[in-house]
Amino acid sequence: MKRYKVGIVGLNFGRLIIDKIVDGAASKYFKVCAVCDLDQEKAMAEARRIGAVVYPDLKALLKSPDVQVVGLFTGPVGRADLIRKIVRAGKDVVTTKPFEQDVLAAREVLREAARLRRLVMLNSPAPQLSDDMALIAQWREKYQLGEPIGARAEVWANYREKRDGSWYDDPKKCPLAPIYRLGIYLINDLVQVFGRAKRVSSLSTRIFTGRPTADNAQIGIEFENGALANIFASFCVRDQQHYRNSLTLNFERGTIYRNIGPEPYRSGLEYRALMSLIACSETGKTRVCRREVGWNGHEYPWKAFYSILNDRDSYRARVNDEILEGLSIIKAAARSEQNRKSEQVD
Repeated sequence: MKRYKVGIVGLNFGRLIIDKIVDGAASKYFKVCAVCDLDQEKAMAEARRIGAVVYPDLKALLKSPDVQVVGLFTGPVGRADLIRKIVRAGKDVVTTKPFEQDVLAAREVLREAARLRRLVMLNSPAPQLSDDMALIAQWREKYQLGEPIGARAEVWANYREKRDGSWYDDPKKCPLAPIYRLGIYLINDLVQVFGRAKRVSSLSTRIFTGRPTADNAQIGIEFENGALANIFASFCVRDQQHYRNSLTLNFERGTIYRNIGPEPYRSGLEYRALMSLIACSETGKTRVCRREVGWNGHEYPWKAFYSILNDRDSYRARVNDEILEGLSIIKAAARSEQNRKSEQVD
């Protein structure tokens, strides 16, 4: 099997991605051949560890004919400009959420990448429907659940962070921090189900954090179709149920649940999704279904990335719209956090 050669840019989060490629299932599809970071000592140490070439900057890395895909794991501010350089160099991109703060810049670079037939792929929203979101769509159609009505979505973890001068410390670069860093997965999921958003309201607090940004936050979203959703995200909860991305979706004739209720902590299986459905037909007949599925939007779908690189026409047409809609919701949520009132989604 031909493996694509990847250059990793940004070795804070990027180092975790390297481990998944070197030691995980992604090793069947990708090989890390180059690394780059502003911290040269860190880059050299990582290059020695995995047997890769170290480059002093992105410009030098892009000149390498060996690098086919760039894994871009820098902060979201100004990411569109970096992606533009990458796609103009004829290379594809794997990056992470949140994609970019500037919605207009994000839209323009995605359009340019499409014109150049270069792929820009994220784990959320992913270029193919994850197993859990595909099952939601399947259940919705099979059991004729009808119009979407509302949703509650939750994610939390146990952080006790200190100020370190990174973009995590800047309320403008990291608004509603738990929503921006964790809840973005849930925003993207809701966009896939409910479509375009109309208005957002935000609340945030600081309880334990040593940063000047929030560690406890929630947003309310009014969608254009009338559905209402709430997303809660926190860095303050220690209960061994972290990163579960719990979700309740109410429809006209049924409700779908994902990872609802306590479950024993299962190391290595955090990214499996426990799905449940209760549906009520027009005649009053009730149907209950339960299923456990594999890949959900919390993990990187390396096999899907590989398939799309080999067949670019299989890239899901709606994914760029979903990326931009999620960013627009975050932008409105950030304004709402500052203004303490609901804000229109542009």
